[in-house]
Amino acid sequence: MKSQTEHDYRQRILRVLVHIQERLDETMSLEDLARVAHFSPYHFHRIFRGMVGESVKEHVRRLRLERAAFHLKATDQPVTRIAFDAGYEAHEAFTRAFRAMFGESPSGFREIHRPVAYPATPSGVHFDPDGRVERFEALREGDRPMEVKIKMIEPMRVAFIRHTGPYNEVGETWGRLCAFAGPRGLFGPQTVMLGISHDDPDVTPADKIRYDACLTVDDSFQPDGEVGVQEIESGEYAVMTHHGPYEKLSETYAQLCGQWLPSSGRELRSAPPFELYRNSPNDTAPEDLLTDIHLPLQPK
Repeated sequence: MKSQTEHDYRQRILRVLVHIQERLDETMSLEDLARVAHFSPYHFHRIFRGMVGESVKEHVRRLRLERAAFHLKATDQPVTRIAFDAGYEAHEAFTRAFRAMFGESPSGFREIHRPVAYPATPSGVHFDPDGRVERFEALREGDRPMEVKIKMIEPMRVAFIRHTGPYNEVGETWGRLCAFAGPRGLFGPQTVMLGISHDDPDVTPADKIRYDACLTVDDSFQPDGEVGVQEIESGEYAVMTHHGPYEKLSETYAQLCGQWLPSSGRELRSAPPFELYRNSPNDTAPEDLLTDIHLPLQPK
């Protein structure tokens, strides 16, 4: 079962990699790519990053620069045209990105008499002029197994305020939620603080990223102004503890979704994951923060 699931995940991501190769000039939405892979949009970007070793945005950017290198060697197209095809309207920005990847300016690279050598990448996937993916090495768990527990979570009713904007600015939203909850006696020994990150900052524009700052409430609580109510679904969840600053959460998500999940024999439900905060950044050093990531699993 585990090996079959691993093979299935690999084939689904491989379909996406081929889809991207064949449409490098197109704007590809996260929802479209998730449909190609038959993954929920809630989870696709994390599975992709965990298995490929790059976000979708990073992957497309690299392939376009590799294509630019190929065209510099194989065609007489002007550098400005190649830069535009790679997604750069400014020649200077293209030159900086190209030099960072290949160690030469585009014009200098064109003059060097040696074959194109693409930079090493964990997945082994590179630009192919025929749109093929000859090799794909999915990232796997390291030598030390990840500590993941399967837990049955009962439904949780939460009061929340939705933050729209970059994830690193959610502190102000949490401040408003706590200022609302404190005078109303909503904090108690059983209160749980949760966060729901809905969007991928590598794909979603910064001003449209959605995050729900949540705390558990009982049935007597009713929505009030900007504070709404929603329910965290019951069911089995894969739970892994992230140790350290919130800025590094995406790395743990990628490990969990892209490396543990394919080898686990389990599939994800079409519901958002959530984060349970076991301590507070108000009195805890960033390196000592503990966050339990919860991935919703389909029943066996």
